[in-house]
Amino acid sequence: MRIYITGFMGSGKSYWGKKWAVENGLSFYDLDELIEENEQLSIELIFEKKGELYFRQKESALLRSMADYENCIIACGGGTPCYDDNMEWMNAHGLTIWIEASPPQLFENMINETDKRPLLKNLDQAGIVHFIEQKLKERNEFYKKAKFHLYFNDLNAKSMENIIQIKK
Repeated sequence: MRIYITGFMGSGKSYWGKKWAVENGLSFYDLDELIEENEQLSIELIFEKKGELYFRQKESALLRSMADYENCIIACGGGTPCYDDNMEWMNAHGLTIWIEASPPQLFENMINETDKRPLLKNLDQAGIVHFIEQKLKERNEFYKKAKFHLYFNDLNAKSMENIIQIKK
């Protein structure tokens, strides 16, 4: 079983992915962390020095290189499903879950981490709100292709158990 968690930055993909992996005896991988390890640069510096296109190419290649990983949860970056037919690829190679959070929830989760998020780096609070709203309009069409849809407010340590039982 290979589970891909998708959703906007700040929706809790890594937080819940780690918890669910422990709760269900699965391995956990964070795609952004793996990219940082492979590139020996932070996501912020990859964007700054090599550009978003380079990052997206590395992201897609690394995602596909994980096709043989088993019994794991993979937290994807917020933009992962939106490039290179990644969402279709993930649906063909595993179970996809979209964690949906409202713009205020996302803002609350991201406001103290803007230095770690290159797309928010130079935005003030109003700019961040506008960015979230605009990007959600663009990305939701990709997120909606996930096989399962979970709402941020409904998440708990047992949320994944139900999905795993359905999948079996």
